[in-house]
Amino acid sequence: MRRFVIGDIHGCDKALRTLIECIAPEPDDELIFLGDYVDRGPDSRGVIDQLIELQSRCRVVALRGNHEIMLCGVAFGGLDGEMWLAAGGKATVTSYGGSLDKIPAAHKKFLLSLLPHYETQQSIFVHACYDARTPMDQQPEELRYWTHLNTTPGPHFSGKKVFVGHTPQPTGVVLDLGYLVCVDTYCFGNGFLTGMNVATNEIIQVDKKGFRRRVPAAAFLLFVADAFKFVHRLITKRRRVELPIPAEPLNAPKPGDQPE
Repeated sequence: MRRFVIGDIHGCDKALRTLIECIAPEPDDELIFLGDYVDRGPDSRGVIDQLIELQSRCRVVALRGNHEIMLCGVAFGGLDGEMWLAAGGKATVTSYGGSLDKIPAAHKKFLLSLLPHYETQQSIFVHACYDARTPMDQQPEELRYWTHLNTTPGPHFSGKKVFVGHTPQPTGVVLDLGYLVCVDTYCFGNGFLTGMNVATNEIIQVDKKGFRRRVPAAAFLLFVADAFKFVHRLITKRRRVELPIPAEPLNAPKPGDQPE
């Protein structure tokens, strides 16, 4: 079984599609999504469609982000939508044909089933942040969903590594402090959607247009250098094999010669 954690999607349906294709999940794989599926990007409805479909292919653990809290509060709780619309909600309304009344029942069920956090024997997954001294089921909602990593918390008292999203990394590089990993790499901006294998730290990144991130230049140059060395060794070895071998030793005595 493989376990991948995936950062904030924010309506970037093309990025999500390519990322899932790259992961190619098997039925016993587990994909953990850290929330913020909607708002800002071009197709929030398309993202949720993919997540619902993915549930039939592998184990999906979908957490709640602050943008899902705002969407549900407006769409199903009768709250005023001004703050949410200003925070990217207009793009979500557009993806549903201009009206939240057009949200399908399956999408409502999905949105209302999202988890506040998720724990395994080695790891903790939560959308935004945490209090290092507090069990996850007692964390304040302000920390779970809204607090950015302006000041990073210390290691969680459980000793488990914590994976979060919510705080965009504008460089597109995963923030890895060893005990805390942030995989929100700013997909809706000029960054990437990140999927990270929790066991191996393998990282897959895709931009919002659906293109997988290229190998960094330094790694590519190292690959070329290693390939050149391999080819050089191969040619040198082949030349040694192809050198003409005398029929007899060069210093072999000729007939009639007397040994010294």
